[in-house]
Amino acid sequence: MQDKHYLSMDQLQVGHYVYLDLKWFEHPFAFSHFKIKAQDQIKTIRTLGLKNVRYSPELSEAVGSIQSPTTAALPVPETGAVSAPAPAPELSPVMVAKRAMMEQMRLRRLDAERVEKAFANTANTIRDIEKNLYSKPQETVQQASKLVGQIADSILNAPELAIQVMGDTAGGEEMYFHSLNVTMLSMMMARDLQLPMAVVGALGMGALMHDIGHKEIPDKIRRKTEPLTQAERNFYELHCQYGVDIGKRLQLSAPVLAIIREHHEMYDGTGFPAKLKGDAINLLSRIVAIANHYDELCNPPAIAQALTPHEALSLMFAKMRTKFDPKFLQVFIRCLGVYPPGTIVQLSNGVIGMVATVNTARPMKPVLVVYDADVPKEEAIMLDMDRETEVNIAKSIRPAQVPREVYNYLSPRKRVSYYFDANAARPKDGKP
Repeated sequence: MQDKHYLSMDQLQVGHYVYLDLKWFEHPFAFSHFKIKAQDQIKTIRTLGLKNVRYSPELSEAVGSIQSPTTAALPVPETGAVSAPAPAPELSPVMVAKRAMMEQMRLRRLDAERVEKAFANTANTIRDIEKNLYSKPQETVQQASKLVGQIADSILNAPELAIQVMGDTAGGEEMYFHSLNVTMLSMMMARDLQLPMAVVGALGMGALMHDIGHKEIPDKIRRKTEPLTQAERNFYELHCQYGVDIGKRLQLSAPVLAIIREHHEMYDGTGFPAKLKGDAINLLSRIVAIANHYDELCNPPAIAQALTPHEALSLMFAKMRTKFDPKFLQVFIRCLGVYPPGTIVQLSNGVIGMVATVNTARPMKPVLVVYDADVPKEEAIMLDMDRETEVNIAKSIRPAQVPREVYNYLSPRKRVSYYFDANAARPKDGKP
């Protein structure tokens, strides 16, 4: 067994990297191991009922007593590291703060369940819309318009907008989730650009209907995981015109038809079907093209080729930026943040987590689901980086690079879907 190093309470100093051998809910800190950065933390540790504190010489900064042979390995019995404190008549201020943090996490989990349910209901509505386009065209268009109106109203009027990553989709209905993803991401950009409601309605309808031409493309081409032959490619590219033809029969407006026609046009002229360039592409089509391409990178037909949200955003910015309207691409990145929902990250203290929610007002400060082997998965710590001053996100990690037990705990999504929590922002104290 590896030697354990302990410090007595009076030996604790700023710079020591300590491990609290307590359950997560028995101490007020966000993590059970951390580097001491302030005297206040030492005072708090001394109130926890521990006789000694385990620490890491390697991770500690050089402080006076840290290398002393007498303190490097105190003879502390295995079972005697924790002293059971006498029951306190009332909670200390630090534990009150921890309880408040736990209550906020409970509310976040409830929020996530509510948003997941709303997402599933919306996806089912889109499935019905696409299924009934031919059999009930007028009713279906009305249903789609109503849905877009509801989404636009909630997103545009929300005080704050939180983007949450959804659970993996079930069955073979990815096309419905693609339409929903593109619609949601396009609406997110519209909010940031402060587009008028009438324009947002056309944008939402176009984003929702952008791939209706796929109904005329055989599944064996549309779902093919190997590269398309040139003949298959030519056939696939016809879906834009097929979509316009269907849209005209449904009497969709000219701006909506433009999005259906142009959502694969690229700003540098390399897109299809007409190789339009720059401002020759309809403004709303340029917005949808960004959302569409991002989702295709994250959710391709061959799931093994999927990029993580962070990789997709990085690729679009670093190597493909000429293909998109530069202003709209900046808006897209600003809203999603450097680490979009669904990204696995490592914090500066080595802890691994997954980005669960990004607030578009503070995209660099997401909410993370954090891996902690001592905390049950269903009660996983949810860390609001907007509140944390001791740690920051150090880097993103591909899901395949994390240990299996961490992967299973965080459950990173094979297919990434987003939905918005457009409820009024919850106050910082966590009260509903």
